[in-house]
Amino acid sequence: MFIPFFYALRAYKIPVGTQELMTLMEALSKDLAESSLDRFYYLARSIFVKSESLYDAYDQAFLACFKESGSVDIKKELYDWLNKIVDPAQRPQLPPGLESLDLNELRRRFLERLKEQLEEHHGGNHWIGTGGTSPFGHSGAHPSGIRIGGPGGGRSAMQVAEERRFENYRNDRILDTRQLKVALKRLRKLDRVGMAEELQLDETIDATCKNAGDIEFVFAPPRKNQTELLLLMDAGGSMTPYAQLVESLFSAAHASNHFKAFHYFYFHNCIYDRVFTDIYHNKAVMLDEIFRRYRDTHYVIIVGDACMNPYELFFAGGHINYWEQNDTPGIEWLHRLKQHYRRSVWLNPEPESYWQHPTIRAVREVYKMFPLSISGMTEAVDELRSHSN
Repeated sequence: MFIPFFYALRAYKIPVGTQELMTLMEALSKDLAESSLDRFYYLARSIFVKSESLYDAYDQAFLACFKESGSVDIKKELYDWLNKIVDPAQRPQLPPGLESLDLNELRRRFLERLKEQLEEHHGGNHWIGTGGTSPFGHSGAHPSGIRIGGPGGGRSAMQVAEERRFENYRNDRILDTRQLKVALKRLRKLDRVGMAEELQLDETIDATCKNAGDIEFVFAPPRKNQTELLLLMDAGGSMTPYAQLVESLFSAAHASNHFKAFHYFYFHNCIYDRVFTDIYHNKAVMLDEIFRRYRDTHYVIIVGDACMNPYELFFAGGHINYWEQNDTPGIEWLHRLKQHYRRSVWLNPEPESYWQHPTIRAVREVYKMFPLSISGMTEAVDELRSHSN
């Protein structure tokens, strides 16, 4: 069973050898997986995978080998319930008043439903369920509310009450990165820095001629690239369809040697008081710490669709994550970021025909926005360079 898994990992370009396989065998002999497929998944990943950029390949190899082996989950009944979709034609009318509820009232009613509800419900306007007009559940028609389980799509949920597991972007994409690297290369800023130790041949010849043939050497400090780049990337949710496109940009920046410094962070939907060094493991850095750590001379490129529920962008407490509380609206944090890093632009992977969404329009008032494309990237770089002096 484990030998095919071993070769599947290698087929998906994960560098594993017999030493890792023997380590796994030893761990299994000590019952570290406790006969659980879920525990085996994490145990094997900790042994075989040496870089988080390989998690996606590991998941594909694991699925290829163990897709027929499901683990028993006591939440299966709830999972099945929240994945039922009701025919939109069977939805009842939207009850009056619910669309005007603020977030605090929605949260209060949500907790009430959790205490009172004893069975599944579909197509209704009150209980937690699917396909109806209730503000609690998913796949319904309510203009706002709290999404629980199931897919998004309408982009109208005020909050999402679930464990949100976003993937970090891979830095090893090679598709379409060459043109992006060429565009990023234009951000180079070569300044003479340090001691005068580099011989200037043309100036030396000119000075020697003026000195009646006596050699006079002319030296100058070497020209060094002073460009510092900060890349902030929206990950998860509505950005998932654009993951490979963002990874191409990330790979181009990560592999480039045209920067004095390059730093990257993640966020979801909107930037609040923190960004993430690892959004999958929820490892965060406060934005005030970013301001202290990285000089305001950095170029800043933000990548995201900027499309969300307006409550999330304009109101305190509007964070999409049910478990998070932001005392300051997201739009205020975007203004603070822009005020600190004035040389900044926003790249949007959404077609420009969608840019009339109210939150996209609001973000465009803060940042100059460009399409996430080769031509858009070139225009964004020109915009950044125009503020270099």
